[in-house]
Amino acid sequence: MFRRRLTALVCSVAAIGLLATGCGDSDSDTAGDKGTGEVTFWSFVKGSDEVAKAFNRTHPDIKVTFEAVPSGQEYYSKLTNAVKAGTVPDVAVVEYPQLPEFATQGKLEKLDASLGPLVKNKFPKSVRQLVELGGQTWGVPRDAAPLMLYYRNDFFKSHGISVPKTWDEYRNMTGQVKKADPKARGGVLYTDNPGLLTALAWQAGSQWFGTEKDSWKVSLTDAPAKKVADYWGDLARKDLVSSLSSLDPFWTSVQQNRTVAYVCASWCAGGQAATVADQKGKWSVAPVPTWDGKPASAMYGGSSFVIPKGARNSAAAAEFIKWITTDPEGMKAWVSSGTSSMFPADPALVPVAKAAFPTDYYGGQDVYAVGSKSYSAVRPGWTWGPVMGTTNTAIVDQLPKVAQGKVKLFDVLTGAQKATVKDMERRGMKVAP
Repeated sequence: MFRRRLTALVCSVAAIGLLATGCGDSDSDTAGDKGTGEVTFWSFVKGSDEVAKAFNRTHPDIKVTFEAVPSGQEYYSKLTNAVKAGTVPDVAVVEYPQLPEFATQGKLEKLDASLGPLVKNKFPKSVRQLVELGGQTWGVPRDAAPLMLYYRNDFFKSHGISVPKTWDEYRNMTGQVKKADPKARGGVLYTDNPGLLTALAWQAGSQWFGTEKDSWKVSLTDAPAKKVADYWGDLARKDLVSSLSSLDPFWTSVQQNRTVAYVCASWCAGGQAATVADQKGKWSVAPVPTWDGKPASAMYGGSSFVIPKGARNSAAAAEFIKWITTDPEGMKAWVSSGTSSMFPADPALVPVAKAAFPTDYYGGQDVYAVGSKSYSAVRPGWTWGPVMGTTNTAIVDQLPKVAQGKVKLFDVLTGAQKATVKDMERRGMKVAP
């Protein structure tokens, strides 16, 4: 538990749990009683408005008012300012990488009493650990984002290319693709998004962040991370994979047959079907390659729902969060559009999401079966850091230079480690040497 005496000392990192106490009563917790009344809901996730409407139709004692917010850093700045001003919503979305930062700065209510048991009973360890920090529960997982390999089955078949199961085979595949079509590539190193690189390091067994007694450990340059950085940096320098923005330039490359294979998360299935509709039937999915051929995965994305510090109706907020994360009707509301390939963090809801996703784009393939195997293979023990905004910015600032040969990808991680440690120490956090 947090200790009030630490609050009286400083608003920094608590000795127990390494989480900031904030400047108020840090021992408070969301009440476990069933709530009623009005709930304000902030989210940038697609379908949130329909989810709020569906909840209101079946819960007459609680009225949820949905407010759309921008995604990215603009949203997190807005939420931070709302906490400071005392104008927070009752429920808000926070992506997994940002959750530790909000928890360490005392911006969230603890959910141990109200939703902690639900988290422990419903979710696998690999995703549960992303919302349980310092032995306390700070959010409830909404979706997982297990890695998968997407590939053009027609291109592979016509050129006799096998679907890679290991990263050695993947390297060979990228060479075969380039030889078959000099304009095509079998992968992408994104220049504006560190999420995939992070997931690949996680999959390899890297531990970028951890704790040691009362200090944080930062290891962006450990052996698994170096292996991944050297591998992907080499692919990029040799022009075996493209270096592109993860937004329009990437999807344009898919549309123009210049990207015929790539690693992404489960959410790409729906995104591609909606964005590149004319390639229906030409794509398949497979397990992400591994270093030794044995199943291993990680997550590229994913979000949770939290109750911000100062929420006016925490009890009703908890009821709403429970419904939208673990109730089958809540899942039906999320995927009601029929275009989402959202992968529920609660495995019991996978059949609900699967039933709503059309299979014709992938030739009738059960993409959720591949996703389920990947989710089961996610390496447990990953911890996001407390200043991921700084970490990610330091990586993205240098990523475009990798393919140009101006900087090695491992040096990008080295620079990000230095920037991360510097910012953590500036904020008063202890960092193990």
